[in-house]
Amino acid sequence: MATLNETDLKLFVDSIRTYLKVTTRQEPQITSAFLGTEDLEGFEFNGIVTFSGSHNGHVVVSMPARLVREILLLQHETDLRDSNLLDAVGEIANTLAGNARKSLGSELDISVPVKVQGLNSIKARVRKHPYVITLRWNHYEAMVCVDMDRRH
Repeated sequence: MATLNETDLKLFVDSIRTYLKVTTRQEPQITSAFLGTEDLEGFEFNGIVTFSGSHNGHVVVSMPARLVREILLLQHETDLRDSNLLDAVGEIANTLAGNARKSLGSELDISVPVKVQGLNSIKARVRKHPYVITLRWNHYEAMVCVDMDRRH
């Protein structure tokens, strides 16, 4: 298996930036991008999409509750229960995966998003060195973890 290249990884940076800019009219600040470790700690709401086919692995969008609530409020959503926050973060992960397919090709198979609540949800999902993108949107920190390899 081959690792992703800079162009492949940049598409996830651009994708989360565009998603937040379009849905909230406020562009996030990308605060860092680095190779993570197994000790990676995320936030309480996590959307996870698994890839197969041309690539193997997954992408995790991890956000604190307050950030997800603000996104929903900006979308005029009034249901702010945890179940709806999980749906929202799962939808964000699904959007990033759909954008990845546009760039990585139609042979990229995408799972239905898995939504997980809990601070340590990322630890159990990632391999040794996932690519981690951290960002700040409206004073809240969030994270996108890209843990995937190219099969060919």
